[in-house]
Amino acid sequence: MSQAPDQKKRNGWFWIPSLYFAEGVPYTVVMLIAVVFYKRMGISNTEIALYTSWLYLPWVIKPFWSPLVDIVRTKRFWIITMQLLIGAGLGGVVLTIPLPFFFQLTLGFFWLLAFSSATHDIAADGFYMIGLSQHEQAWWVGIRSTFYRLAIIAGQGGLIIFAGMIESNTGLEDYSFEVHARKNGSITHTVDMSKAELEAVDGDLGIQIQPAELNIHVGSQTNVQYDSLITMANYWNANRLSMTDSTDLAALAFADHQGPPTGERVGNAGLAYIALSARPEVDEEIVVTFGIDSGDKSIRLQTDTRLVFHQDNWNIPYIAVIQLHPNLKTNSDALFIARSGNIRLAWTLSFLVLAGMFLVFCIYHYFVLPKPAEDKRMVVENTAAFVKNYLHTFVSFFTKEKIGLAITFILIYRFGEAQLVKIAPLFMIDSIEAGGIGLTTQQYGFIYGTLGAIMLTLGGILGGIVAARQGLKFWILWMALAMKLPDVVYVYLSYAQPENFYMVATMVGIEQFGYGFGFTAYMLYMITVAEGEHKTAHYAICTGFMALGMMIPGMFSGWLQETIGYQLFFIWVLIATIPGLVMLKFLPIDPEFGKKKSA
Repeated sequence: MSQAPDQKKRNGWFWIPSLYFAEGVPYTVVMLIAVVFYKRMGISNTEIALYTSWLYLPWVIKPFWSPLVDIVRTKRFWIITMQLLIGAGLGGVVLTIPLPFFFQLTLGFFWLLAFSSATHDIAADGFYMIGLSQHEQAWWVGIRSTFYRLAIIAGQGGLIIFAGMIESNTGLEDYSFEVHARKNGSITHTVDMSKAELEAVDGDLGIQIQPAELNIHVGSQTNVQYDSLITMANYWNANRLSMTDSTDLAALAFADHQGPPTGERVGNAGLAYIALSARPEVDEEIVVTFGIDSGDKSIRLQTDTRLVFHQDNWNIPYIAVIQLHPNLKTNSDALFIARSGNIRLAWTLSFLVLAGMFLVFCIYHYFVLPKPAEDKRMVVENTAAFVKNYLHTFVSFFTKEKIGLAITFILIYRFGEAQLVKIAPLFMIDSIEAGGIGLTTQQYGFIYGTLGAIMLTLGGILGGIVAARQGLKFWILWMALAMKLPDVVYVYLSYAQPENFYMVATMVGIEQFGYGFGFTAYMLYMITVAEGEHKTAHYAICTGFMALGMMIPGMFSGWLQETIGYQLFFIWVLIATIPGLVMLKFLPIDPEFGKKKSA
């Protein structure tokens, strides 16, 4: 008996592009967007890298529950249900961003997103194979990959740019603050208690900084004098609400630094007092980022770059300590910028858009996905036989020839890159003072989400073309070098901290192209490992180890970066790429694998 037309067949253009776009978005949210979101919300690099790396876990253990998707209900059911759960998880993120414990709460919903996304991957890939003939699968494979990549561009590019636009259009007017290093400038050794509270300024709500500009004397001071000053400033900034009287900060600072100077000379410093010009609305939180925008990088901010104001502390200023490098001997200048934006609102609206998108996906696919006859609940007549076959799948994988070598290679091939991928976004967004590049959210979205994603895709396409000509064995070393050597651009960027946006974009584009080209070899090697009986299940196990190889290094990368700084961290990343290169010599690869076979 023939099926109804809507159940038997439906043009792939109606569901394949949307299905794989929906598959790519939640992965992008969990792995990439979450990192930028938490950085903009003021979470430390150590916490971001540690907790977002744990979100890889569902993809690590995905092979263990993938058989359940075959057994319980239909793959069509799993697709629609997971899209509904993904939408609910994004809705949970929207609701918890404004709350005090947003970090813990949003992480919980990101976990829901991760498990739902991993399960959606299983169901979508299985549905693709049973909903299309082998010829159709081959024809559509490039299109499905393209729409998956477009999801990454839309998420890491479009969504982050959207959040950045909201940030820049909901904030206060930028405040430019000039700092001059002058031979006749002043030297500051203590906090000015007369500025414990700044008076309101007529006009609209804005940022105010006193003095109007800062002149610092070119020269040096003793380390004791500077340590006392920075101690006073940090203590003030940490206790602003309780420091509105005439507390003797000088006595507090010098009590911890008694004794003669050690002889070490450090650069002179000056203080800027940053507050709002008027009281904001009730429950309104205004985040101000303050840092160098252009000029001589020998003039550095030594205190916090992220300042938070609300109704109770709007006129109690943050103290910014700006110090000259001790080797600076001539007059020089730098321009600092204070920017604000409603960061919580920007990301709330961004995740709200995604939640609405998945509600639409869920409804659309409910009506549009075909209903192939093969997509049915599996009947398990013999539970013992099923368990035996299930276990055999894993036993046959772990008893493959030289499987230990293969697993080790899969785990360490991207040991350096697994750390880099967590820290690179933080480095790009971090302030110049913190060792970063100081990109805005919009600039980051363009570089990584648009240009970077396109270059990554082009590198992958080229890798597939050349591997199909001379085979994996011929190209694997060159592909590995193409992935790892461009990491040196981050070493350069961390030392030079260039202000030229186009230079930064070009270097990241080169690195992403090399990564895409080199990643092709990694994927092809996992296919060689999966060859034989249970090919699909074995490839899924390989991808689980691949995710584990990303999760573990990422977990400690934030702590390592904050311990040794960006410059040494990126040098360490280059060193960490060496083990993967060394192992290439020992991999058994068929010289004919990947080459086009003659008819």
